[in-house]
Amino acid sequence: MSDTRERVFSQAVEDYVKCIYKLQHEGEAVSTTGLARKIGATPAAATKMIKHLAEIQLIDHTPYYGVRLTPAGERVALEIIRHHRLLELYLHQTLGYSWDEVDAEAETLEHHISEEFEDRIDRMLDFPHTDPHGDPIPTREGVMTARRGKSLADSEPGETLVILRVRDSSPEALRYLASLGMRLEAVIEVKEKQPCSGSLTLTVGGATHSVGRELAEHVFVESRAKEE
Repeated sequence: MSDTRERVFSQAVEDYVKCIYKLQHEGEAVSTTGLARKIGATPAAATKMIKHLAEIQLIDHTPYYGVRLTPAGERVALEIIRHHRLLELYLHQTLGYSWDEVDAEAETLEHHISEEFEDRIDRMLDFPHTDPHGDPIPTREGVMTARRGKSLADSEPGETLVILRVRDSSPEALRYLASLGMRLEAVIEVKEKQPCSGSLTLTVGGATHSVGRELAEHVFVESRAKEE
């Protein structure tokens, strides 16, 4: 991605581009209001930044239809996401940060590391594919693999599942999940599921827990065949 990184963008530009990328890939139409809410800015500030991003050709903005990244904008977003997720893994594996602490630290550091530093982390970690939450790390060439798994909230009683990834948006949720033993690669058995928006009863590591549907939506799983 060296062609894009030859240009130096402000931290604010990088934050907006990364946020737009994530919203796009969550299937959302990116509106000025939605972007302002997600980034924690006023609508006026978001409008000003959207205009700037369009001027430097990182986004296409069609009034009433929302914002989309250009190929150049997507390369910038993927580079910042790569920095962020490599830093998360480095903090977790090398410096002993817990998975609920790494996001905030990486958010600060991601804008300030060089490509050489990024490459050294990558080599030291043996070219990892996922971060501590199970999210894919973009390659140096800007390739992002698809996220895997279905929401735990969509599981049914009788299923045996393995955790593939967990949303990193709530440190409190991450701490609570860890306290239940619900970490990456943990095996879960779904015992009961209350109707409507009720809780799920799960067995994790031999212990039984009741987990609310909202928390279950933070966890993504795939089926695992029961051992004979």
